[in-house]
Amino acid sequence: MRQFGLIGFPLSHSFSKGYFANKFLTENILDAEYENYPIESIDVFASLWDNNPSLRGLNVTIPYKKLVIPFLQHPSEVVKSIQACNCIRLYKGDLYGYNTDVIGFEQSLLPFLQSHHQKALILGTGGAAAAVEWVLKKLAIPYQLVSRTQSEGCIPYTALSSATIAAHTLIINTSPVGMYPNTEEAPILPYEAITAKHHLYDLVYNPAQTKFLALGAAQGATTQNGLEMLHIQANASWEIWNSVTPFQQ
Repeated sequence: MRQFGLIGFPLSHSFSKGYFANKFLTENILDAEYENYPIESIDVFASLWDNNPSLRGLNVTIPYKKLVIPFLQHPSEVVKSIQACNCIRLYKGDLYGYNTDVIGFEQSLLPFLQSHHQKALILGTGGAAAAVEWVLKKLAIPYQLVSRTQSEGCIPYTALSSATIAAHTLIINTSPVGMYPNTEEAPILPYEAITAKHHLYDLVYNPAQTKFLALGAAQGATTQNGLEMLHIQANASWEIWNSVTPFQQ
C-alpha cells in the first residue's frame, strides 16, 4: 500500500485528508492511503520517512513550507525562486520538492481575468503571497504588496486610498483575515471604491464567502474563494506523485 500524507502543525482543520479519502473512494484507487502527520518540529522530518517505508509523497503546510527545503535533493526552480515547498515526492531515494500553490492559483484565476485587470493588490506577505507574486509576474500583471506594517516594497493598509483601489482592479487576499472562526473580520480597505470592474480573490475557503468577498460583491465586483485552488493543488500533487519520471517545474 502506497502512503501519502500531510505534514504541518497543527492539522486540526486539514482539507487534504478528506479530499484524498474521497478521491480514492470515488476513483476506486485501492493501493493508496493518505494520513496526517502533525509533527511538532522539523527535526523529525527525516525519521518520518525512515519510520514509514511505504511513504511516497507528502504535502506540506504551515509552518514547514520553507523549513523542508534544506532536506530536498531536488527543489524545483519555482521552489528555489519563492522559497516555499508544499509538495514532496520520493523518487529513487531522493526527495523532489514542488510548489502546487502556483499551479492552483494560476489555473483558478485565469477564467476570471479580463482585459481591464491591469494591476493587482496582494494583501499579506506570507508564503502564499510569494506564490501569488510568482504567478502575477508570469502573467505580466504589476502588483503592490500590502501588509499591516510598511516595509521595502510593501505599503500599509492605512496608505490605501480610493485612488489606489480604483487603479488596482485585481485584489487578492493571501492573509488569514476573515477565516473561520473570525468570520466578521475583513482587510481594512476603502470598499466604497470597489466597482464592477474589480475582481476579488480570497485564498480563504472557510467560510465560502468571507466578509472581504461579501463587501466586494456588494459593490458589484466579481469574487472567488480559495476552494478551487485547493482542488487544483491536490490534483497537481497526485499527478506529481504518479508521473513516470519526476515532474518538471
